[in-house]
Amino acid sequence: MATAPTAHVPAASPSTDGGLTAAELTDRHQATLDQALEAIRTRAYWSPHPEHPKAYGENGTLSAEEGQAAFQALLGRRFELDQPGTDDWVGGETSPYGPELGVTYPHPDVDVLLPAMRAGMRGWREAGPRLRALVCLEIVRRINARTHEFAHAVMHTSGQAFVMALQAGGPHAQDRGLEAVAYAYQEQTRVPGSADWSKPQGKRDPLHLTKEFTAVPRGVALMIGCNTFPTWNGFPGFFASLATGNPVLVKPHPRAVLPLALTVRIAREVLAEAGFEPNLVALAAERPGEGLAKTLAVRPEIRLIDYTGSTAFGDWLETTARQAQVYTEKAGVNTVLIESAADYRGMLSNLAFSLSLYSGQMCTTPQNLLIPRDGIETDQGHRSFEEVTADLAAAVSKLLGDDARAAGLLGAIVNPDVKARLEAAADLGEVVLPSREVPHPEFPDAVVRTPVMVRLDAAKSDEDPAYLEECFGPVSFAVAVDSVDDAVELLRRTVREKGAMTVAAYTTSAEVERAVEEVCLEECAQLSLNLTGGVFVNQTAAFSDFHGSGGNPAANAALCDAAFVANRFRTVEVRREA
Repeated sequence: MATAPTAHVPAASPSTDGGLTAAELTDRHQATLDQALEAIRTRAYWSPHPEHPKAYGENGTLSAEEGQAAFQALLGRRFELDQPGTDDWVGGETSPYGPELGVTYPHPDVDVLLPAMRAGMRGWREAGPRLRALVCLEIVRRINARTHEFAHAVMHTSGQAFVMALQAGGPHAQDRGLEAVAYAYQEQTRVPGSADWSKPQGKRDPLHLTKEFTAVPRGVALMIGCNTFPTWNGFPGFFASLATGNPVLVKPHPRAVLPLALTVRIAREVLAEAGFEPNLVALAAERPGEGLAKTLAVRPEIRLIDYTGSTAFGDWLETTARQAQVYTEKAGVNTVLIESAADYRGMLSNLAFSLSLYSGQMCTTPQNLLIPRDGIETDQGHRSFEEVTADLAAAVSKLLGDDARAAGLLGAIVNPDVKARLEAAADLGEVVLPSREVPHPEFPDAVVRTPVMVRLDAAKSDEDPAYLEECFGPVSFAVAVDSVDDAVELLRRTVREKGAMTVAAYTTSAEVERAVEEVCLEECAQLSLNLTGGVFVNQTAAFSDFHGSGGNPAANAALCDAAFVANRFRTVEVRREA
């Protein structure tokens, strides 16, 4: 286990009577912080948060029944936060599975709320990196204890199936939050809190100075949540900003408020118990059609922005919110190059799962499958382009043949736009895998659809082919190319012009593998090679995998690395004569 870098800790423990003290937080979380620092150094597997549903129900954590009851108790009522500047109550979330949630949230008067958030910055800054990290870990711990409650909140706002909502929206998201805290702590403590400086002057007395170095936050951070992964995509920016001393204003997607509202409530409770200003974290829910994110993004108080969503709004933020440091994860066109296969059946099974998981509503889901028109060599013999696509379509159909299994894997279509894209895709080319409706065994109003796969020909495409635009949802394009060289160049063009969160390739050729790897190194895209087992291209593990690279148009940041946290604070020096 790595030893944590030394950091300045205030002599006085900021806490209220009966609240959390620095000593208690140290006893509870220092070992976890040390392990997290070791994990990001070694990149080995580690997680303190169990992902199995049955792991919860003891030691202060909610059981499955308790979590469902806690979720049900939230529905149809106001979500009280006791934050200043509330001028209205807003809501309107409807589950992709059918039911209306009926929860209303405080709408902010930002002219009142933002000054209140800034008021707590000094005390939070003076706490120092270590105590801030420990407070953040306490927030993560309390979120983890309510994993089953969060699972229902994520499921009924994103459309994820329950098991995925529990795992991705629960422990995997919590891991990403903890990972961000570890990076934040590591970067803030690279510089010592103080130094004695002495410069020899020959025969004269040396020059003596004492120097103090303080990690100073930038200002209020705006975290703009997404509809599909409100916690998984939201927690890294949330905790990176908070751990580096910045207040965080959470602006959820209007269809997915509840998971982040729960996060805000828990964070405010922990901050208050630890003796800090609870308004360091606040919620900004919006009225229908209000466009509150645009209003907030250009406020002078907003100095950091984290955003996951469409390219259009991400580009607008990057070019318009000039007073803020902006971190975006936007859209990309994820590509799989299939040249040959040593385990053909394993490849088909792996790709079928990747194309089906959560109805393709992941920023990492493959979209384009580049396959030589003359076919590929496999351990099952030669397969033509038509056979490869037909075999993959058959693998998807087999995987989703049972309706109950299909519903558990696909989840629900998150919004009408995804459904419209799915239906329109069938007109773009030859359909090799038609989509079908799947009845949900528990929620008859859920919109559940299997993926569609369309065959296209790169040689017959115009200058702006359909496959070079992201078609978010359960849509994939099998693209015939003249040669492997053409496939590699099309991959390069795709990543360079449109970006990619993931790239995958299947090949038995060392030469082809090197060519694909070189493209990904030059164009800065994360690559997975020859996946045939239980690891899939659209999944990344906290503390080990980088989600996005920050080096191509799909995203300007990676989750998580040093660059994701280091510009959220600046180091300010005070020098004194010794």
